[in-house]
Order: sequence, then structure tokens, then C-alpha cells
Amino acid sequence: MIVERLLEINDLHFSFLTYGGEVKAVRGISFQVKQGEKVALVGESGSGKSVTAQCILKLNPEPPGFLKKGSILFDGQNITEMNEKGMRKIRGHDIGMIFQDPLTSLNPTMKVGEQITEGLLSHHGFSRKNARKRAYEMLKMVGIADYEKRFKQYPYQFSGGMKQRVMIAIALIHSPRLLIADEPTTSLDVTIEAQILDLMDNLQQNLKTAIILITHDLGVVARLCERVLVIYGGKIVEAGDIDNIYYQAKHPYTWGLLKSIPRLDHQKSKKLGSIEGTPPDLFEPPAGCPFAARCQYAMRVCYQEEPAFFPITAGHQVACWLLHPDAPESAKSTNLGVF
Repeated sequence: MIVERLLEINDLHFSFLTYGGEVKAVRGISFQVKQGEKVALVGESGSGKSVTAQCILKLNPEPPGFLKKGSILFDGQNITEMNEKGMRKIRGHDIGMIFQDPLTSLNPTMKVGEQITEGLLSHHGFSRKNARKRAYEMLKMVGIADYEKRFKQYPYQFSGGMKQRVMIAIALIHSPRLLIADEPTTSLDVTIEAQILDLMDNLQQNLKTAIILITHDLGVVARLCERVLVIYGGKIVEAGDIDNIYYQAKHPYTWGLLKSIPRLDHQKSKKLGSIEGTPPDLFEPPAGCPFAARCQYAMRVCYQEEPAFFPITAGHQVACWLLHPDAPESAKSTNLGVF
């Protein structure tokens, strides 16, 4: 049964136990992904993006990691209650994942073809002939020429961009309903990055696969996604569609991210914006807004109480005290729209 709401994450809390104490990596994240939707999780390193995504496939090591609270529903099934046997049926088949670094994600001792067909042979009962045929189709689909020859080669014989194409082929060979892409273009030059993003977009349109893109690059997001979730300090601080975030952003952290993007209509002498300060200590997260210590507009309440989500328009929500009806008029008039 196909449901409109393919993925639903509710009040997710995930931590890691370390020698220094408990790292509260994810602190109450909730969002939904519809069939065929392309959603971006955006934020700087350590914000909780990858931990959130890996919770969906239960890939975070447990221990030291552990789920404190919350649920993850995929097609109506509660993933957080599944055992390893149940997760094996979902990983790769229903949910595929492209990892950040193809250099370390591919096994250097196995031929590429063996790595693509491994899941088909071990879990889905394909004959070697049919698995090879399916692998050829995927290699051709992701734009790898001379695929019969490439099938028999090792990863070291592929360029970085081609390795990433192989990773996409592995992630999509079962035609998953959801694809998680964790910084899929970080290690690639801009030309190959553009090719990979076009490839993902074309495959999504052809296969109707929903995509969760994890990145810190808002330029990549603008090229591929429809909706954006801005994450900071283990929490979502702003959520909206592309136009909401790029043209009507309301959270000071989102303003900072947008100001860090190079723009063609700016003079070369104009410096890119930066966000002063450091991310919050997730051993002892702040009581109020996680961004308060770095925010030039922070008020007393920002340090004391966590802000609720304030609706701006349908689908656009912001967790910021600047938007409270009782906020000072000077704060309400703050408008740093960057576009």
C-alpha cells in the first residue's frame, strides 16, 4: 500500500555515551517526507544532520549511541521497534543510501560488479545472470560508458566521480522508495558535482523516489530540492520550501548561511558573510535557543527558554523569539533578507 506520507519522524532524540559524558546529538527533531518529495537537511558540521539520517536506517552504532525518545515511521512501520532482521529487509530494498565518501564506501578488494550485485544475490534470490543484467542496466542509467568492462574492474580503476556514480547505482538497484544522500558531492569538483546532481534529479523523476539530501551547501540544495529543513544544535530551527528559505528566511542562523553563499551579482571585493562564535556544547546544551550565544539579535528570553515554532505561511515555520507577538518592535522590524 502506497501512502502519501512515506516517512514520518516524531520528536526524535538520539545521544552518544562517551568518556566525557552524554552527547545529545539530536534533540527533538520532527519532520515528514511525502512520496517522491526532495527534502534537504541543512546545517554546519555537528548539527545533527547525518545522525538523524542514519537513525532512519539504524546505522548509528548502538552502543555508544542510543535512542532516548521518539519514533520513525516508514510506510506506517515503526523502524525504531524493528530488530536487525527486519531492518535488513528495508535497507537497500526500500531505503537506499549514498554515503559521503565513495573512496571509503566501496570495498577496494571486490570488483565493482560484485558490489553492485551482492544484495540481489544474497537477499533477493536473483540468478547471477539476471543480477548481472540488472547491474548493467544501472551502470548504463548512471552514465558509466562501456559498462560490461567496468563491471569487471576494481574501484581504484575509477575516478572520484565514477565511484560516486557506482554508489548511486548500488543505492538505486532495488528501486527504493526513499534515497538518503549524505553529502554526495563533497569530494567532487564543481563540474562532476553538477553532473551528479543532474543525474540524481533525472533518476528521481524517472523512478519517483523520494530524496533526503544532507548538506551544508545551499547552492546544491537550490539545484535539487523542493523543501528545506535548517538544523542547528540538534534541532530544526526553520523549515519551508525553497522560496521560503531563500527569499523569506526569518531565522538569524538561516540568514548567516545564506550570506555565506557566493553570488554573481556581488562585487568581487565584497567579503562573504560568516557566523561568529562556535556551535553549542551538546554535552550540556543551552536551556534556550541553541543559536542564542552566536545571535546578534538575542534577547534575554532566548537564553532562558526554548522557542516554539511560529508559523509564517503554510509550510513555513521558524523557531525564533523574534517572531513572538510580544517581542519588542525593534526586534520585529529586523529584516535581513539576503536576496
